[in-house]
Amino acid sequence: MRPVLYRVAASLDGYLAGPRGEVDWIVGDGGADLAGLYERVDTVLLGRRTYELTRQPGAPPWPAGWRLYVFSRKLPPERTPGVTVVSTGAADTVAALRAGEGGTIWLFGGGSLFRSLLDGGQVDEVEIAVMPVVLGGGIPLLARGTGADSRPARLALVDAKASPKGVVTLRYEVRRGR
Repeated sequence: MRPVLYRVAASLDGYLAGPRGEVDWIVGDGGADLAGLYERVDTVLLGRRTYELTRQPGAPPWPAGWRLYVFSRKLPPERTPGVTVVSTGAADTVAALRAGEGGTIWLFGGGSLFRSLLDGGQVDEVEIAVMPVVLGGGIPLLARGTGADSRPARLALVDAKASPKGVVTLRYEVRRGR
């Protein structure tokens, strides 16, 4: 079964982006091994807002051959050539992807999609690059749970590294049978 990795940058107080979606506080070259990640990933999962951020001028393109899935109830598929838009059944869609052929599936963002996939048992690993900044508000790392399936997820620390720039990268495995 293909693994799903939630790999993101977050502020020390647990935000993916500031109150207006700003991410200019993310420290570049915080010790992240992007080359190693890119070698094993072939599928990326994104929420609509995260996808729109990756489409801004100056954002690097996704590698050729990668499959992109955007989870949105609002985004019209005709506005996203080369991208699969999923409007319902996020956990079921990801379960089907995991059962297929391929490499690691990267859950790139955001917090609402992470919540639905975590609650649906579809996340295997969480890697957070904690930036040396406190935002005080914004888009949370994990959206608040509202459904009957929402409950704490137990994690097991696998690795922790600190970069000279003050970025602390924490890698956890999601424990099954919460």
